[in-house]
Amino acid sequence: MAKATHLSLFLSLFYFISVGNLISANEQKTWCVAKPSSDQGTLTANINYACSQVDCRVLQKGCSCFVPDNLINHASVAMNIYYQSRGRNHWNCYFGNSGLVVLTDPSYGSCIYQ
Repeated sequence: MAKATHLSLFLSLFYFISVGNLISANEQKTWCVAKPSSDQGTLTANINYACSQVDCRVLQKGCSCFVPDNLINHASVAMNIYYQSRGRNHWNCYFGNSGLVVLTDPSYGSCIYQ
């Protein structure tokens, strides 16, 4: 009887530690940006798709993420808004293999990546 109790306690403890480590690893903040090697057509398609699914008003002229006014910046912002809104799953940053999940906050100036 004592062996079964010890085994049960060991398995419970092992499960708690394993799940705790998994939860801690998933708490790492990540962002989605466009790969620098992406072509203009892909970046435009990514902006169009992401902004058809999420609110991209921060990319409008005069808003916090408009400048720099270029495709790689706008695509990265739009892709990240989409990625964050969908739960930060790696597949939500795929964008036809043109997205890149990063661990470093890409925010700049008044453009804050959520």
